[in-house]
Amino acid sequence: MSTTITTRYSSHPEDFKNYPTEEIRKKFLLENIFIPNQITGVYTMEDRLIVGGIHLVDKPLPLDTVDQLKAPYFLERREIGIINVGATCTIEVDGESISLERKQALYIGKGNKDVVFHPAKEGDALLYFNSAPAHTTYPTRKITQKEAEVVTLGSLENSNHRTIYKLLVNSVVETCQLQMGMTELKPGSVWNTMPAHVHDRRMEAYFYFDLKEENVVSHFMGAPDETRHIWMKNHQAVISPVWSIHSGAGTSNYTFIWGMAGENMDYGDMDMVKPSELK
Repeated sequence: MSTTITTRYSSHPEDFKNYPTEEIRKKFLLENIFIPNQITGVYTMEDRLIVGGIHLVDKPLPLDTVDQLKAPYFLERREIGIINVGATCTIEVDGESISLERKQALYIGKGNKDVVFHPAKEGDALLYFNSAPAHTTYPTRKITQKEAEVVTLGSLENSNHRTIYKLLVNSVVETCQLQMGMTELKPGSVWNTMPAHVHDRRMEAYFYFDLKEENVVSHFMGAPDETRHIWMKNHQAVISPVWSIHSGAGTSNYTFIWGMAGENMDYGDMDMVKPSELK
């Protein structure tokens, strides 16, 4: 078996107020996403999203089913979104070979039985993925940055000048409930998703990358009036429940991938929180 998924359970916002630093990290932080020649991840009870990574070195890796799914194959009742953050590789979906370059996304719909990830010709391929339950089958599709819905927000004066690439959203590709995209901060900017927000109808996961070894991101979470933080390094992810804000500030600019699952496909459905209201 090349696929290993662990389980994490939901947390109540009132309980969260009492968590010490180590408990917050244990429940919400994914520290080691990329393990050579392995598919690893976390099955979170927050909208049953699976968050994980695929580190391709020198052999193909099949997407095996796991015990949590109680299914004969991984995508029997699921969809998956994949974004490459490493070298160009090939993904085989029920016999169809698809080349995926760095910062390109691939959507694979429910019902595809045989998914195999093939290593890069040069360098390591690092694939970050989110997988959500699905009720309908939609076609497999690759999305490049040119095909994404692109929005530029913020300003250098406010240290949050950034470009958002909406890759797996309903204005670009059909999915059941999964949404994914990528936000690149421009040099000199460090804040993401500020002003902060929450959205009760979908949870979210963040994956930080393009960080040099000496740099870190402080990811902020918790209810708007009861915030906490997690210090994060390159190639780490964090789970954000529906009651939690999700924002961060780094010691340099960086890129992050956001993924959402839930009942709502409206990207703009957010309850905004003014910076002056945060506590």
